[in-house]
Order: sequence, then structure tokens, then C-alpha cells
Amino acid sequence: MMLRRALLGLAALLPLALALPALAGEPVPFDADAFAAAQKAGRPILVEVSAPWCPICKTQKPILAKLAQDPRFKDLVIFDVDFDSRKDVLRRFDARMQSTLIAFKGETETGRSVGETQPEWIEGLVEKTL
Repeated sequence: MMLRRALLGLAALLPLALALPALAGEPVPFDADAFAAAQKAGRPILVEVSAPWCPICKTQKPILAKLAQDPRFKDLVIFDVDFDSRKDVLRRFDARMQSTLIAFKGETETGRSVGETQPEWIEGLVEKTL
């Protein structure tokens, strides 16, 4: 019985484990189970809606990568949502444009921006996840 509970507990963490590459500052493709696990664990989360053809998204990516390397954001999980192929996720977050950044502290949305490219403003948004 105890072993079963332990295994069930580990199984519940599996979606979060799939998001572990994001701990190194690398965004991971959005996965509903991993997102829910990160929320339940109270993790700082950033949802990045981007498109490969979007010049603003290309400007945001190195800013986010630099912030993800900052020790303050060591637990930040970044989920990337492809604007062109993930319309289901766009509806879920009511994201209507590429270059949308949505910050969460656990299960609570703490802020969002659209089209922002100023590093200090993006950093302020990410700080809201802490």
C-alpha cells in the first residue's frame, strides 16, 4: 500500500519532470499536464506565445534566455506556445497575438504583455512570478 502511494506520488511529478529542461532556461513546448504540475507545485511560470516568423518574438527570446539564467529565476519554467499550431492553447489563455507573455505564480496569473521588447519591462513581468 505504501509503495503504491509512493509510485502514484512519483507519477504525479512526471509531467513536471518533462518540463525540467526549462530549468536551464530552455523553453519547453506547452504541455497541459506539465503546466498543471508546475502550477500545483507553486512554481514561477512564464507562458511564451511565439511564432518563428515574428520579429518581436525573435527579440524577446534572448531577453528571456538571459533572465532564465539569473539566479533569481532559477525555478522559472518557460512554456512555449506556437502561435500557428496551438490554437487550443491560445483559446485557453485568451492569447490573441504572437509575442504574448503570460506570467503565473503557481495557479495565479500575475501579469501579461503583448509585443514588449524592453528588457527591463520583461524582467518586471517575470519578477511577478516570484
